[in-house]
Amino acid sequence: FFVTSVGSGKGADLGGLEGADRHCQSLAEAAGSRGRVWRAYLSTQAAGGAPAVNARDRIGRGPWRNAKGVEIAKDVDDLHGDPAIDKQTALTEKGEPVKGRGDQPNMHDILTGSQPDGTAFAAAEDRTCGNWTRGGAEGAVMVGHHDRMGLNDLPPAKSWNSSHPSRGGCSQDALRSTGGAGLFYCFAAN
Repeated sequence: FFVTSVGSGKGADLGGLEGADRHCQSLAEAAGSRGRVWRAYLSTQAAGGAPAVNARDRIGRGPWRNAKGVEIAKDVDDLHGDPAIDKQTALTEKGEPVKGRGDQPNMHDILTGSQPDGTAFAAAEDRTCGNWTRGGAEGAVMVGHHDRMGLNDLPPAKSWNSSHPSRGGCSQDALRSTGGAGLFYCFAAN
């Protein structure tokens, strides 16, 4: 398990799920991880006849450990219950911390497009920036807080995977304005 050290550079336009998975795989291999299949923790919404995809169904069964070997969840239910994800454990593929609330710049908004249980949103409101293909002013994306900190201590501010939607669109600047950098979670699916 890791948080990407860099995003696509195009906001939430990740090239769809396939592009996001390639990014996870590439970063993991560059960091020395071999023999694993890496998947982005991202949901998609039903669109154009294609069904929704739940992030929780894409990432394998667990257990998952960070780059330092700390277990963050033993299985999918644990991951969506009370996982050991926080500022100290949500590390990049290089084992480095990700800047969070109180750091400059704050980058705690992590792209997920998911509800707290890891499932997709209904198609009514865009919460995936056009299923990870938009990087402009249109659309919005649901983000979680890797540091599990927010403006208050009430849910959903402390959610690692479903804290609030982006404001002002899907561009890199829009993501930055609410405390993000276009980063997302990657999980070893095997």
